[in-house]
Amino acid sequence: MKRRNLMKSSAALALAASVLGSAAWAENPVLKIGFVGVTSGPAAAWGISNQRSMEARADWINEAGGYKIGDTTYDIEIVSFDDQKDPKRAIAGMEKMAQEGIHYVVGPNVDDGAAAVRPVAEAQGIMYFPYAFPKELYTAPASNAVLGMVANYQSGPAIYKYLKDEKGVTSVAFVAANESDPLSQRDGGVEAAKSLGLEVVSDNVTYQVDTTDFTPVLTPVMRTQPDLLVLSGVSPANAPQLIRSARELGFQGLISTETAQDATVLREGAGDLANGFISVGGASTPEIASDDMKEFVKRYTDMFGEYNDESNTKVYALEYILATLNANPAGIEDVTAFQTTMDTFEAPNPFMKGNAKMRYVGSTSFGQKRQIAVPLVVNVYQDGAFETLFVAEVD
Repeated sequence: MKRRNLMKSSAALALAASVLGSAAWAENPVLKIGFVGVTSGPAAAWGISNQRSMEARADWINEAGGYKIGDTTYDIEIVSFDDQKDPKRAIAGMEKMAQEGIHYVVGPNVDDGAAAVRPVAEAQGIMYFPYAFPKELYTAPASNAVLGMVANYQSGPAIYKYLKDEKGVTSVAFVAANESDPLSQRDGGVEAAKSLGLEVVSDNVTYQVDTTDFTPVLTPVMRTQPDLLVLSGVSPANAPQLIRSARELGFQGLISTETAQDATVLREGAGDLANGFISVGGASTPEIASDDMKEFVKRYTDMFGEYNDESNTKVYALEYILATLNANPAGIEDVTAFQTTMDTFEAPNPFMKGNAKMRYVGSTSFGQKRQIAVPLVVNVYQDGAFETLFVAEVD
């Protein structure tokens, strides 16, 4: 009988502890931030990096007691939706966010998806942070989209100029998938290359995204003997295949892209043939990474068992949203208040050493501040990992 009473008492104590723990956790109201992007298929690495970055940072914030905005401290919940790189699903994802009362969404990751969700975002009062490059998303009268990274028409000229000045590149060829995103990036790259005085020897070769043998695609390009081969808008899944085919065809020049890549995918798909491949990297390098950035990388790696360099950029969107809301708490329910705050917003950048600031840029490219300020880090792949080639800034 005593043992039975003891067991009942223990169970009651455990239940009480559980209730108290739940009550303690529930003390903070929840602020939901959405993610709509691609986490499956050939471009999955882009969206997975987004989602994991948000989840790792939110978990860290909640563990530390929440995020204070005005007089209220919130626990952060990430609500995710895989749009499968399908504009129709992206619209469905944004409608889901609206139904849940979410006003701030990270993504989509591609041009078609970002353009498709614009009417929903503007009608439902949602600010969204795409990783897509069409200027019309960020120029007036558009007002609800904020570019979450450096665009190809900003990074391309910087890369080509560096290779022209430092590596003696004089001619360039472009290859792109037969989709709107890569084709748009190719056209921007061609324009940038010509403006720098580079000779464009090929700019009309395309491929289908499900291509498995790239030899027939690249053979006519190789005949033009460019100093630089640009893989416009290439997905992480296609990049190693294209690199391998180019090298096996005897190409010894430089290969670059303005899209972020995954070192693990390059290593597994192309091995040493990918050495020297140049791509846009995450917005951090060991030289500029703060202790908070190092802690973020550790937490991300502990949570998911690996780290994607692109998350050095993807960590920023959530941070910008929360810091801007902190600057003007009215933005929690009213995105027009958020938009007004963007023009003068400035806060310490927790992920960079020194006195770096978070601020909105884009006046030069879009005529209004609709881009977050992240460093332009350009990487070169070497022996299984990325090394920093150079770092720049955009306005």
